[in-house]
This record gives sequence, structure tokens and C-alpha cells, in this order.
Amino acid sequence: MSEALRAGIAEALTRARARTAGLTECVDESELVAQHSPIMSPLVWDLAHIGNQEELWRVRVVGRRRPVRSDIDHLYDAFKHARANRPALPLLEPAEARGYVATVRDKAFDVLDRARFDTRLTDGGFAFGMIAQHEQQHDETMLATHQLRAGEAVLHAPPAPRTPRPPTGEAIVAAGEFTMGTSTEPWALDNERPAHRVALPAFAIDLAPVTNGQYAAFIADGGYRRPELWSEPGWAHRTAAGLVAPQFWEPDGAGGWWRRVFGTMTPVREHQPVVHVCWFEAEAYARWAGKRLPTEAEWEKAARYDPATGRSLRYPWGDADPDDATANLGQRHLEPAEIGAYPRGVSPLGVHQLIGDVWEWTSSGFDPYPGFEAFPYREYSEVFHGGDYKVLRGGSFGTDQVACRGTFRNWDHPIRRQIFAGFRLARDVTPTAADAPHV
Repeated sequence: MSEALRAGIAEALTRARARTAGLTECVDESELVAQHSPIMSPLVWDLAHIGNQEELWRVRVVGRRRPVRSDIDHLYDAFKHARANRPALPLLEPAEARGYVATVRDKAFDVLDRARFDTRLTDGGFAFGMIAQHEQQHDETMLATHQLRAGEAVLHAPPAPRTPRPPTGEAIVAAGEFTMGTSTEPWALDNERPAHRVALPAFAIDLAPVTNGQYAAFIADGGYRRPELWSEPGWAHRTAAGLVAPQFWEPDGAGGWWRRVFGTMTPVREHQPVVHVCWFEAEAYARWAGKRLPTEAEWEKAARYDPATGRSLRYPWGDADPDDATANLGQRHLEPAEIGAYPRGVSPLGVHQLIGDVWEWTSSGFDPYPGFEAFPYREYSEVFHGGDYKVLRGGSFGTDQVACRGTFRNWDHPIRRQIFAGFRLARDVTPTAADAPHV
């Protein structure tokens, strides 16, 4: 058992490190140390921060080894320095950062070889899984930085799948209880815990995320010029930020749109989920469409609940880990797939692409579950509870499977657009409609 666990941990860590290398070795040193946006760190900061977190938790805490570089802890503490200020810090130079993370990884693998998995922190490999997830989360952040950088394309991947018959319609989800969250997933983070029963009234949820074509219709109908479609803070932000379309969209001069994708201009594909929209834009679109954003609980019920068994699944398609046939994850493509591209990933309720492609905004704030306990440190989740954060679910094409499951929770400010976020719509239904089969 422990050897199989060790092998699984080693594979997750090796996969993450290969991705980190790919994201940091494709640009020269000047671009590694540059700040490509004031809301993002220099890539070299993310690189060394990945190593520093691994040192803190796996080398020092789990392995009880002497520090590698305790003198740099303050530089890579995300709570001590705002992203906008990080370029001014005396950061490790690229070669130094690479050497540091390599040294830490060697020591961390030595800790893994000797791990006993007999404490709360190591049970099921949690501490190792936490670090694998942390690295992949920063890899997705670095991928977003690449999208923001100017210049020619340096990342390449095959195009995402197309679909001849995109799904339309909605699923009716009957009223009732389901189990939300988890108490058994070994690498689940504290904000996903504990499992608890949630009762919901009947609701309808769209079978697919909102597409580029649907969103273009909102723009054409004056969606960005009609304050009645926006909340008061949403309209204030739209006005101040000058929003007129999703980030990276540019008009083609003939009534259509182009989109900049990692340094390449490409025509907007009608049936892809819209991406790089903030929560306020999603809220305005929903009002225009006569619907609303789903709550976080509604999203999870649509993604996990199996009405045939009454059980909550790990993923929409069941309990098996994601693969190439069920979800667009892991940066295999540098864009969302067209809706309907993963029929093997459909939920028991018939809902498509709840995992991968685009993070999906929900209407819910980021709050703790009943019985929440911060573990292993408050700064992972607890300090973010409350405030204006909105929950996103499902992962994106840039999310690795280790950091994405049916219970995984992401959160961000409602103005953020650099993340790979889209949305789908929901609506209330009458009791009579709730008895009808889904479309």
C-alpha cells in the first residue's frame, strides 16, 4: 500500500515539475524576471516560491531536515509582499532559482522515500499531495501570465476538439438533499471539508457553459451599454475599467471577433465556452438571458449527484480519475474545447463539461462549510473567507487533474479576468417542471 502511494506521489510531483520547467524554460531570462502585469508575479518569483513551499512543508515539517535557504522565506511569503511589489525584491536570479528548486526537490524525494504516512499531516500522502497541488496551481498562474505577456508565441499545443452537434438545453434537477464536500478524499484541501448534507429546491442548469457565439449576441444587443443589466458595483467597474468585450477579444472590422491566445491572433470560435470574463460580466449576461448564475451547491449537485443511487460521485462521470476522453485538463490544449467534445465526461443528469475547459463562476461567496477546520495552516483558506470573493468550480484547460475534482473550490475577486474563467446559467423551476425529465 505505502509503495503504491509513494509511486503515485512521485508521479504527481514529477508531472508538476515537468510542467514548471516547460513554463519557465521557454522564455529568456529577461522575460523570467519581468513583470508582465501588475496583478501577476514575475515568473521567476513563482518558480522560487514553488521550491520554498516544498522546502517549508516537506523538507522542514515532514522531513524535519535542516533548512536549505531560510534566509529567503520572507521573499517568497505571498502574504508579505503584494504581486505589484515583487519585482523590486532581491529575488533569486533565474539560475539561482533553478538550482534552489532542484536541491529542494532532491531532499523532498529523500523524505518521500522514508515517509511512514502515520501522522495526520502525512495520512494518505496528504502533505505530498498538497505540495503537488500547490505547484500545479502556480503552474496555472504562470500559464495565465504567459497569456498576458506581449510578444510572439512560445507555448504550443494541438487545437482543442470540435463538435459537430453542440448540446443545447438544460437539465432539471429535482428538489432534495445531496452530500456536498468530502471527508474521505485523501488529498482534499481544508475548504472542501467536511462532507455535509445540503437540501436544495428544484432548479434547472444549462447542459453546457455559455459559448463565444452566445456571448457575442449579448455584446451585439448592447450588453455593455445597458446599465439595467448590471449590478451597481458591476456597472461601476465596467465603466471604470472600460469593459466592452471579454479580455483579449478584438473586433475584426466586419462585425466579428478575433482573440489573442498566447501570442497568436485567432478567430473566435462560436461553440467554444467563453473565457476571460469576470463575475460582473457573467452576472450581467445572466440577467440579459433571463436566468442567473448557479449557486455553488447547485453546481456541485449537478456535477456529482447520481439520482439512480443517491450517491455523490468524485467526478461527473464517476469515481475514476480524469483522462483524455473525459475532460480537457492539464494544458493538453491551450484553449477550451467546443461544447459537447467530451460525451464520456457527462454527468448522470446529462450535463456536459463540468470539469475542465473553463472555471465556472457561481453566485456564491467563499465561506466555510459547517464544521470547517483550518488545516494545516490558516492562510490556505480561512483568511479568505468572507469579503467579496466569488467561488469558481470545475477547473480549466490549464488545471491539472491533481488540483481538480468534483469538490474542489477556487475563488477570486469578481473583477478578475486573467483567470481562465467562464460560466453556465441556472434558473428556478416550479414544482411541476421539476417532475419533468431533463432536456
